[in-house]
Amino acid sequence: MNKDLTEGKPEKVLWSFCLPLFASIIFQQLYNIADSLIAGKFVGENALAAVGNSYEITLIFIAFAFGCNIGCSVTVSRYFGGKEYHNVKTAVYTTLIGGGILCGLLMAAGFLGCEGLLKGIHTPAEIMADSWLYLMIYIGGLPFLFFYNIATGIFSAMGDSKTPFVFLACSSTANIAMDYVFVRYLQMGVAGVAWATFICQGISCLLAVAVVFQRLRGLKCQRRPEVFSTRIFKQICVVAIPSILQQSFISIGNIVIQSLINGFGPAVIAGYAAAIKLNNLVITSFTTLGNGISNYTAQNMGAGKYDRIHSGFKAGLKMVWLLCVPIVLVYMAGGRSLVYLFMDSAQGPAIDTGVEILRILVPFYFVVSVKLVADGVLRGASLMGQFMTATFTDLILRVVLATLLSGFMGAVGIWSAWPLGWVIGTAVSLVFYRYYVYKPRGSKS
Repeated sequence: MNKDLTEGKPEKVLWSFCLPLFASIIFQQLYNIADSLIAGKFVGENALAAVGNSYEITLIFIAFAFGCNIGCSVTVSRYFGGKEYHNVKTAVYTTLIGGGILCGLLMAAGFLGCEGLLKGIHTPAEIMADSWLYLMIYIGGLPFLFFYNIATGIFSAMGDSKTPFVFLACSSTANIAMDYVFVRYLQMGVAGVAWATFICQGISCLLAVAVVFQRLRGLKCQRRPEVFSTRIFKQICVVAIPSILQQSFISIGNIVIQSLINGFGPAVIAGYAAAIKLNNLVITSFTTLGNGISNYTAQNMGAGKYDRIHSGFKAGLKMVWLLCVPIVLVYMAGGRSLVYLFMDSAQGPAIDTGVEILRILVPFYFVVSVKLVADGVLRGASLMGQFMTATFTDLILRVVLATLLSGFMGAVGIWSAWPLGWVIGTAVSLVFYRYYVYKPRGSKS
């Protein structure tokens, strides 16, 4: 159901809109976690290392899909908030066409270049074959990834966060079950993990796109929408390209860090793979809440209701901090048990590495969550220069510090770079929010 985010008490509106988004991403991350968990439990430590090693490269492709999602979502949100339904439809059609072309180019680049990239990040010989196989199957499913992300961006733009939740809940549950069957009983190894994702993501994509077109038919237009608009394409790109660059540079930074980690051997790679899955469950969840705040901000800007944006920011902070409390408690108290879920042994350097990473990162979730809320407002307000500056400050610091600190602190220096980057990046985001957004502006009643 479509929802107008420009009416009602901001805190209530955001909770109602963002909680299904939060639940959706939890399900999505659970099946990402299941890939590593099942590989580690039923194939072995090297399989866990291979999936974790490949995962950092898949994030590059996800960055482009995410850019299409947020570019379409913010643009459609503004037109939807302004009741310009013919432009809503044109923006959707334009994104689908542009996203399809981009996806085709990335698939070609991926099939041709992934082996070289795996070698470039010093992938150990014992996990090279499985890493390459996982990536080849994953790249074959990129159209499903792209069009599903575009569809969920459209749902969010129209104020509907429940439909994506239903799709993801069903898809994730099926994916976990298929992971288990393919690996445990059909003995397909790492390939089974990749094929399970391919199949479930494909079904979700087809259903989501079908529902999008059904929703579009329900929007009454005074004039016929264009199939492709250069003007709207440029508007989408203004948001999408910085978002793609942001996520891509984050992925490249993570690949650089993965290269550093690969120098410490398969056991440390496996421990990092387990901990980073648990960490990404949290960070991606908060990022998704930030995306919801972007939709809220964009709709209210489209309606000229600027006074609601700061109220939404405060409500967003309250929301992420309330969610932080149980997450931090569970991760700090049960970190070893959580990491052990991915391992076939309760002792050893792999599990010790995973626990060490969580103990360093988890207390700073309260900090990075503030950054992701502020970034959501900046992006929704189309302040993409400021948004990118804040993001790159965090990323560059993390990569540089990880490289420097690992030289004399070992692997622990890599993990320590995260909190330092988060603290400074959060400060930069808040300065931009305060200066460019939180200031008196006119408002429609």
